Amino acid sequence: MAKLLEVKNLQTQFLTSAGVVRAVDGVSYDVDEGETVALVGESGCGKSVSALSIMRLVAEPAGRIVGGEIVFKGRDLLKLSEEEMRDVRGRDIAMIFQEPMTSLNPVLTIGRQLTEGLEIHLGMGPAAASARAIELLGLVGIPDPARRLAQYPHQFSGGMRQRMMVAMALGCNPALILADEPTTALDVTIQAQVLELLQDLSRRLGVAMLIITHNLGVVARYADRVNVMYAGRIIERGTAAEIYADPRHPYTLGLLRSVPRLDEPIRAKLDPIEGQPPDLSRLPPGCAFAPRCAYRVERCTEVPPLAACGAAGHMSACWVSASLAKEPVA
Repeated sequence: MAKLLEVKNLQTQFLTSAGVVRAVDGVSYDVDEGETVALVGESGCGKSVSALSIMRLVAEPAGRIVGGEIVFKGRDLLKLSEEEMRDVRGRDIAMIFQEPMTSLNPVLTIGRQLTEGLEIHLGMGPAAASARAIELLGLVGIPDPARRLAQYPHQFSGGMRQRMMVAMALGCNPALILADEPTTALDVTIQAQVLELLQDLSRRLGVAMLIITHNLGVVARYADRVNVMYAGRIIERGTAAEIYADPRHPYTLGLLRSVPRLDEPIRAKLDPIEGQPPDLSRLPPGCAFAPRCAYRVERCTEVPPLAACGAAGHMSACWVSASLAKEPVA
């Protein structure tokens, strides 16, 4: 399968009063055509900033992309002019943001927010754009779509607003969708509906997806490959099956052990990861996870490289990854 997106040694920083925050610190990953890839990790590990960097939406002047390449369809997005990048956003790469209520314009109708991108990117007239908007709302399962065009975001429920965000993302037939916590603030049943919808549309339309989440259940069911992030870096990658069956980084192992299991006794206690994520402006020397790690060794004062372990394509940035092969997840 051809590479659609290649992120190479991406570095994004924020200048704050406390110092330079290295939010994304040398991250590399790729997405194939039609594939679903997940970025997983705790809040503050750099997942969303990575996606915003791809779209070149990092807030300046505090935020800046200081290094790396973002190659999409053979072009480095970091070398495009702002005008060229505007043509890419929404047209070739679409983004579903975390919270639809704050991402949608409260004073514009649903119809206007759907048709604007169609008119700008595809050159549609008002009538054709409205017809396409009705088609999109129907595609994502919103009933009576023609009547809904005149309504406003506050008249939609949380699940319907998220479906509208999916419709907006699909409007111009993009090759890649960046889904940043696409089920945040939704109840469990609506979460499942939205994720099933995304998976179904991805398969039917051949759209690649980068799902950003902290929900390991989402990863297990919907992702082909997984990149686990911690403190601005990718510390483990592999197929979803490999990550779950044979985690090779203590952080990944900790994430899996902290998830409730239906096959465990009701009284069984969760095994949480001790401590707090590090301050990205004051990272400890060596492995950033070492202060919280139960497996740390003397060599953890050095930064471990992302190296092959286990099955082909499975990589871990840990000095003791080989010994973790024997560790039970539960």
